[in-house]
Amino acid sequence: MKYRRFGRTGFEVSKISLGTVEIGMDYGISGSRPDESEAARLLHRALDLGVNFIDTARVYGEAEAIIGRAIAGRRKEFVLVSKVLADADVRASVSESLRLLRTDHIDILMIHSAPLAVIERGEVLAELQKLKAEGLIRSIGASVYGEETAIAAIDKGGYDCLQIAYSVLDRRPESRLFAAAETAGVGLVARSVLLKGALSERYRQLPEGLANLKAAVECMSQLSAGTAGLPEFAYRYVLGQAGLQSALVGAGSIEELESAVRFEEMGELAPEMIARIHGMSMPDPFYLNPGNWPAN
Repeated sequence: MKYRRFGRTGFEVSKISLGTVEIGMDYGISGSRPDESEAARLLHRALDLGVNFIDTARVYGEAEAIIGRAIAGRRKEFVLVSKVLADADVRASVSESLRLLRTDHIDILMIHSAPLAVIERGEVLAELQKLKAEGLIRSIGASVYGEETAIAAIDKGGYDCLQIAYSVLDRRPESRLFAAAETAGVGLVARSVLLKGALSERYRQLPEGLANLKAAVECMSQLSAGTAGLPEFAYRYVLGQAGLQSALVGAGSIEELESAVRFEEMGELAPEMIARIHGMSMPDPFYLNPGNWPAN
């Protein structure tokens, strides 16, 4: 496993990070979560593989509690990320996270799906800075949608890192966000690398309302010939970006996690394949946000 310095947080994080929404609640295209014993095995396997970046959130169902019960005894082995909703009682939410996670501090506390207005006003950031001064959290970040919000967070100052949506289909961060974050010393971790499962064979289950997105994935599927398939293709593209420190794997099974670790070990895609990707247009940005997908 390779590691990168995560902006000005001071942490060295694995290029593969483990997202835990899938162990806390049903998530993704036809997804179902593992039972707690399997989730615990997954968490321990991640640490054994050198994945030292564990991402969770207050709203990920039972995820925080499962992490606390499973790997609190290995707390020094990983960088722990959790999140608080922008409209929550910040101190109460963080206190509950600490209790469930069975730890006395959270390494990185992010604002969950931070809207542009919340970034611009700064009240939540101010509350997080108080908790940081008390030693309850070590670094501050925000999970954001869209380049405008990410750039606003960088310009605002006070944010040590950002979690962004980024994939082989959604390449918008490459235009200026990567460079802006590097200049400011802000760490970047990518989520939605598989676009909630759309960049896998499960794309065939996408509903009629996402026909254009499905067609774009089919084009990427054809381009991925020569790899083991869409997941390898998608992860190797994202992991090859120098401006990004880590990519979240939303794994619900040990097999999925081990596959992502293998993809990291294989290195970036061939230059000619990357050139072909850059020559392809992106889908309508509205449908690159799974929050905008039809309920059915």
